[in-house]
This record gives sequence, structure tokens and C-alpha cells, in this order.
Amino acid sequence: MQGQSNHFYRYAPEKIQYGIDRYQNETRRLYSVLEKRIQDQESNGGYLVGNHVSIADFSCWGWVTWSMWAGIELDEFPILKAWQKKLEERPALVKGRDVPEVSKILELRGDKEKMDAYAKESSAWVMKGKL
Repeated sequence: MQGQSNHFYRYAPEKIQYGIDRYQNETRRLYSVLEKRIQDQESNGGYLVGNHVSIADFSCWGWVTWSMWAGIELDEFPILKAWQKKLEERPALVKGRDVPEVSKILELRGDKEKMDAYAKESSAWVMKGKL
């Protein structure tokens, strides 16, 4: 769903508000599911599965971290935002995040102008099917 949100919000040659709204709302719904799961798991460490970090956390972290790429701010999901930050403190996540090259996410996050410039720069190769 977030991939579709990314497409309609960032890359679609024609801005179709219905598509943007539909997929942003569905992404928000899924974020609320993640947030509820993390909240329910708080007594087990606040991870998605059991009392330990797992591939489920790392897989979801990538999508959640790029939420603003889809036009969604995490401020409306404080538990999910705290989980994201907790994972970012793990050295293994930092090491993996920067393979094969240093990720631009931390540089872009919270700076709409930089993000929009990066989106414009990257949209040419994304739309040519190189993503």
C-alpha cells in the first residue's frame, strides 16, 4: 500500500487526488495496526514478534522510516515513531541501512525541501523502470 502511496504522491505524471488519498489512508491504517501491535507487545520489549527484535521489525522499519516519502508524518503515530527511533539505535541496523551506500534517509527526514529535491532528481530513473 505504501508503495502505491509513494507512486501517486511522488511519481505519477498526473496528480490524481483520489489515488493519493486512497493509498495514504490505507498506509495510515496499516501504521495504526503496527502501532497497536507494538503497544500490545510493550511488556515483551515493544517489538513486533515476541520479546526480541526480529526480521519483522527490520522489514517494517524500512517502510516506516520512509513514511514521509509517501506524504505521511509519523507524529500521528507516537508509539510507532518511538519504535522507529529505538531500532535506529541498534548498530546492526545502522550498518545494514548503509549498504550498498550510505542512506540519505536521515539527511532527508524532516526537511521537505530536501526531500522534494531528491524526489525530483530520482524520479527520472524511477519512471524509466530502473527502480
